[in-house]
Amino acid sequence: MTKVDVWLVVASVLFSWTNKTALAKDNISFEVTADFFGKYIWRGQNLVDDWVFQPGVSAGYKGFTASAWGNLDLTTENDKNGDFTEADLTLDYSGQFPGIEALGCSVGLIYYDFPVSGAADDTLELYWGLALDVPANPSVTFYHDVDEVDGTYILLGVGHSFEDVIEIAHDIPVGIDLAAGLGWGSSSYNKFYWGPDKSKLNDLALSASFPVKISGWTVAPSVNYVTLVGDDIRQSNVYGTDSDFFFVGVGISKAF
Repeated sequence: MTKVDVWLVVASVLFSWTNKTALAKDNISFEVTADFFGKYIWRGQNLVDDWVFQPGVSAGYKGFTASAWGNLDLTTENDKNGDFTEADLTLDYSGQFPGIEALGCSVGLIYYDFPVSGAADDTLELYWGLALDVPANPSVTFYHDVDEVDGTYILLGVGHSFEDVIEIAHDIPVGIDLAAGLGWGSSSYNKFYWGPDKSKLNDLALSASFPVKISGWTVAPSVNYVTLVGDDIRQSNVYGTDSDFFFVGVGISKAF
C-alpha cells in the first residue's frame, strides 16, 4: 500500500464519520496530547538520545478512533533540531470481545511516515489485541508489518492505576499509573531492525506516571526505564552501544 493509498483510506473513513455524525456531534470525542521525553525509545530502539516533543490529536466515535501523532527533535543529537522526523496515522476499533464481557479487543492499522529525507522508509502495520478487565489489566497485542519489514512484534503488557493517592493542594489530587511491557520480535522483524535473523525477546519497558488534573487538563510527569532483553539484541550496536535506558518525561492532555 502506497502513501497515497493510506491517505485515501484515512480521508474516506473520516469523511464517512463526518456524514454519519453530522446530526450527533455530542457522540464524537476528541483528545489532544503534548508529551516531552528525555529520550525517544521505541520498542527498545534508541531513536533519539535526547529531548523530544511528541504532539498528538485523536477523534473517536462509537469505538472507532482516528489519530495523528508526531515526533519533533528538540536538540542537535541527530542533526534534526526543529524537524518532525516522524508522523504516524492510526485507525483503531476497540470494544468488547463478543460473548465475553471482561475481554476487550482492538484492531487497526498504523502508517509510519518519515518526512525527513534519509531517516527511514515509510511503512504500514496492522495490529490486533486482547485485554482482560481484571486487576493488572493483562494484554497482548500483535503488530504485523505488511510493507517494508514483513515481520511481527508481539507486546505483552500489564498496568494498574491508583486514583487520588495524595493531594498537592485543595481539590488537586495526584494519581499513580504503573505499566510494564515485554516485547518479542519475529526473525524477519529482528533482522530488519536489529541485524540478527532470529526470533527473540527484545525489550522490557517499565514506567510510572503521576497524573494531576488541573482545570480540565491532565499533567503527568513520568519516570521510565527500558532494557534490552535478548543477548543478540543487547549486543547489537545499530542504535548505539547502550542496552539500558532511564529517562523522564511529562505528558499534557485534554479530552473534549
